[in-house]
Amino acid sequence: MKFTKKHLIYLILVIGIAFFISAYKLPFYIYKPGGADALNPIVEVEDGYQSEGDMHLVTVRGGQATPVQYLWAKILPHQEIMPLHEVRPEGVSEDEYFHAQLQMMESSQEASTVVAYQAAEEDISIDYNGVYVVSVVEGMPAEDYLKTGDRIVGINDSTIEESKDLIEYVDNKQAGDTITVDVVRDEKQLEEEITLKAFPELNNKVGIGIQLVTDRRVEVNPEVNFSSGSIGGPSAGLMFSLEIYDQLTEEDLTKGYQIAGTGEVDYQGNILRIGGIDKKVIAADQEGCDIFFAANEKGAEDSNYEGALKAAEEIGTDMEIVPVDTFDDALKHLQNLEPA
Repeated sequence: MKFTKKHLIYLILVIGIAFFISAYKLPFYIYKPGGADALNPIVEVEDGYQSEGDMHLVTVRGGQATPVQYLWAKILPHQEIMPLHEVRPEGVSEDEYFHAQLQMMESSQEASTVVAYQAAEEDISIDYNGVYVVSVVEGMPAEDYLKTGDRIVGINDSTIEESKDLIEYVDNKQAGDTITVDVVRDEKQLEEEITLKAFPELNNKVGIGIQLVTDRRVEVNPEVNFSSGSIGGPSAGLMFSLEIYDQLTEEDLTKGYQIAGTGEVDYQGNILRIGGIDKKVIAADQEGCDIFFAANEKGAEDSNYEGALKAAEEIGTDMEIVPVDTFDDALKHLQNLEPA
């Protein structure tokens, strides 16, 4: 068959359409089940004890949607489509969002280390040095005054040691109030006056438009090392803390079981709500896990635990779904298990 100019035009159109549906980025983000990786290769306590079973870090896969991915997500179960602006605030680039997720992962690792070492009564010391600015939201008051990497050490002559100190201080202010922020940037001390503004999309919560992480220096003995790679977010905290505790203590906490779960852990050992619970239950079941911990949120009707139970029923898994409010809840559950 003779290849004509008309054929060439059709070919270019087909290639263009194929490229569009497979590569063009829509203003939507898709979440779907990820993996359930054993934590032994990721967390290593120096001279730590080994166990018969495994703790598992459970993940959700996510990314900005292309047209074909959007269509698949509409058809396939347990795939969630969200407007991009609800995932990444307007003005925050993909690189900045990824960097913020990695910062939250580092903070999660630190919190889980503190919780586990204190529970195991091992050697630990903590020094507080203020809070780091992880990202600045475009169009918000901080944009003209603060930068990613700035360390905030005070507000209005009040010392800031942790993120919660700053958040609690600002929560008591109103939109239009001005605060003086003490900042360390490139080893130089700065003072910036910033006027607070309300966030309409956050029920008019008052702020300056930054994401924060506490600058702590945590020293432990024996040492612990993490190799989580490109995994981001805070939701592995509970499982990190259980894995660290298991390696610190002689008793086999796993009892030979495959144990998964999810939930951010704070420095007091409380387990906090996370997103994508149904997808994480699916990932853990596909890995063959026996137990799955989920945040109980003190019995709230729409808790992570309730969401995990619903997902478990939908897929017909035999995996035990366990509600936990604290690290101690999960620890006691495992300590009371009969060996597999």
